[in-house]
Amino acid sequence: MSSLTLYTHPMSRGRTARWMLEEIGVPYESVAFSDFTGAMKAADYLAINPMGKVPALKHGDTVITECAAICAYLADAFPQKGLAPALNDPQRGVYYRWLFFAAAPLEAAMMEVALQLQPKESDRTALGYGNLPLCLNTLEQTLQQHDFLCGNRFSAADLYLAELLDFGIHAVKVIEAKPIFTDYTARQQARESYARATKIDDDLFAKISANG
Repeated sequence: MSSLTLYTHPMSRGRTARWMLEEIGVPYESVAFSDFTGAMKAADYLAINPMGKVPALKHGDTVITECAAICAYLADAFPQKGLAPALNDPQRGVYYRWLFFAAAPLEAAMMEVALQLQPKESDRTALGYGNLPLCLNTLEQTLQQHDFLCGNRFSAADLYLAELLDFGIHAVKVIEAKPIFTDYTARQQARESYARATKIDDDLFAKISANG
């Protein structure tokens, strides 16, 4: 089996990638940066991700960046874990829809509000995501019908969305803590893989903080 290496920071989107790796349940190495400058902007890491950001994942000689792409890649690389509908399953399209809805329109709309950006209303169509209320309304409609995004089972799309909703509710506080969102998030985060991943990153952050 090709080796897996996660490049991350314990207080970054790398937490989502780690949860996905813990969900996959195969051995992997972790390279944790202590800040978002320094080594993350050095030539060695820029050769892996020229953007100089985390997470990044190496699987043998293959490099995957962008958190949703890492989730999608791992689900396909380890199909025996059942974290994505099969290619011939009608739910595959639903899976793609919500994974990339979260990664693109929803996150962009969240960060617009969090950073207090003020695009012109006439530019909303060009932006592609409309606005945050529209995104959340769209999401609510499907969460009212299903416990999970793809039928009745957990997938990488649920993992990614749960992390993003948690971030929006508790970190940047741009999403109202409605039961439809908090119950959904709690359902996904009840998994043992989430507890393992969270402890690893919390312990890493404590170590980094202690070392100044």
